[in-house]
Amino acid sequence: MVTDEQVRRLRKLSNTEKNQELAAAKAGMDPATARRYLRLERLPSELKKERPWRTRGDPFSEVWGAVQKQIEESPSLEAKTLFEWLQREHPGRFSDGQIRTLQRRIKLWRVTEGPAQEVYFGQVHVPGRLCASDFTHMTELGITLAGQTFEHLVYHFVLTYSNWETGTICYSESLESLSEGWQNAVWESGAVASEHRTDSLSSAVNNMSNLEEFNRRYEGVMRYYGVKPQHTNPASPNENGDCEQSHHRFKRAVEQALLLRGSRDFQSMAEYAQFLKDLFAQRNAGRRARLAEEIAVMRELPARRMESAKRERVKVDSGSLIHVERNAYSVNSRLIGAQVEARLYLDHVEVWYGQKKVEHLPRLRGRGKHRIDYRHIIEWLVRKPGAFENYRYQEDLFPTSRFRMAYDALRESTPQRASKEYLKILKLAAETGEVQVDEALRELLAGEAEAVFTVESIREVLVRLDTIAPVTMVEVTLVDLASFDQLCTGMQQ
Repeated sequence: MVTDEQVRRLRKLSNTEKNQELAAAKAGMDPATARRYLRLERLPSELKKERPWRTRGDPFSEVWGAVQKQIEESPSLEAKTLFEWLQREHPGRFSDGQIRTLQRRIKLWRVTEGPAQEVYFGQVHVPGRLCASDFTHMTELGITLAGQTFEHLVYHFVLTYSNWETGTICYSESLESLSEGWQNAVWESGAVASEHRTDSLSSAVNNMSNLEEFNRRYEGVMRYYGVKPQHTNPASPNENGDCEQSHHRFKRAVEQALLLRGSRDFQSMAEYAQFLKDLFAQRNAGRRARLAEEIAVMRELPARRMESAKRERVKVDSGSLIHVERNAYSVNSRLIGAQVEARLYLDHVEVWYGQKKVEHLPRLRGRGKHRIDYRHIIEWLVRKPGAFENYRYQEDLFPTSRFRMAYDALRESTPQRASKEYLKILKLAAETGEVQVDEALRELLAGEAEAVFTVESIREVLVRLDTIAPVTMVEVTLVDLASFDQLCTGMQQ
């Protein structure tokens, strides 16, 4: 068979040799064949005709109509799913080895007759014009803090020209998270782009019942920095494609970094935050030149950051509680009846009264939650011990499992005085320290004799607390290996 390379050599030799016979001989072909290819001026591969017939019968010809109907109604159906469906509909007719034939036929149909696919249009990015951001869920990566599952999100920020990125750990897609994360990003970059694009987040974009396009507080943040806000259409994440693609690459990079690290557990939030910060720095290392182009044309930052907290005026009710964002927080009982200002930040709540901060509380996630600090109400619980047994938030008044065990032991030994005695122990924890009292309870619970849980017995343990071995000291008894020798000897016999 004559190859394309032979014909190319023939053409070259025909211009240098004395005659065609000599050129054909050097090209390794018959003179008649050489004359034919020189006359046609075509390569052998260009003369090959497509085969119009099948070499074997199509095993899916009789069922193709049903298959085509399925993929027309549900274009996302995979060939493997349809093949398994055919095997169920026609038992014994199709063997597993025929799946590749169906896959090829479906692929051919999709390309030649199937529906048009979505087209992505490449955009021209101008330095310093646009930044984009969105929230991405991180729980799927299996990250833990001190052994506990850490459910969280990352507010992810990207400069679309240089692809410079950064992020902030948060717990919900709230306006506080958006404001805090966005300000963290622009202050880290050192300048601000002229436009900012987000998805149609409820924290930034009003619903159709509101005539104003953007949430007033979000628009206020953008106006403060001189930035024009944009948002994508609902259910169209591809319109924020730069950020969406960065999500995918960032999470893949986190996964790889965790595999290299050899562990997904972090001792504290600070350690995990530093891990992400180092990863962002590593990913941004190759983007410095394009980032410098952006910084040169971006707007300068204002003199100071804008406060990202949401402020609410609430009244402290008779239970020494404030209700903020449908969650309940206890405050000092001295504030009962007073109007206070609650400032909601990304991860904490501050309570202010008379221009003075009186409480700093961890922010609850979700709705319908409560956080009751026994220190706020213990004075009056001691005076009203009867209220403890049916108190709505009783579970919050057991700081650790040992406090709960002490209360259960009191209910068994002295049920009539259990609440009163336990509240005295709780008051002692508020006065002398929860950790110390917890250690004393550990010592009493570990005692061989039946423990007596009273304030007096705990005070006695507190006096000698320095002599008690910490819980981290574990004594391992040496194993006598002679018993294993005897066992092995017995098995050999």
